[in-house]
Amino acid sequence: MQDIMTICNYCGCGCGVYLRVEEGLVVGSHPSRSHPISRGNLCSKGWHLHEFIHSHKRLKEPLLRQNGILQEVSWDEALDFTAAALLHAKETTGPDSIGVLSSAKCSNEENYLLQKLTRAGLGTNNIDHCARL
Repeated sequence: MQDIMTICNYCGCGCGVYLRVEEGLVVGSHPSRSHPISRGNLCSKGWHLHEFIHSHKRLKEPLLRQNGILQEVSWDEALDFTAAALLHAKETTGPDSIGVLSSAKCSNEENYLLQKLTRAGLGTNNIDHCARL
């Protein structure tokens, strides 16, 4: 058994959490008492952080709808498709036809980068978030 220190990824707070690993599988989580942000506390999602890692419901590969059916595709194919669709929308209907939705599950740094991409890269201020966890 091994405890590995990391940061909880459920929101942008950055709470310190240890993941308990047994035989290569994450089997539990508990708070870091010395972490300067969380100080030994975790919300209920942080306490159960380990449960989604091995879930059969977790998406591990990108999916694209082809002929009405979601199909697994490579990351390159999914990114190329998304970039082409965004470029097409920007060129045909203008940058303000695009909206970006972020998440409280992103880190503060990820949300910062997404707003920079939205404003500087796509040329729109249409960015919002869903703060519900």
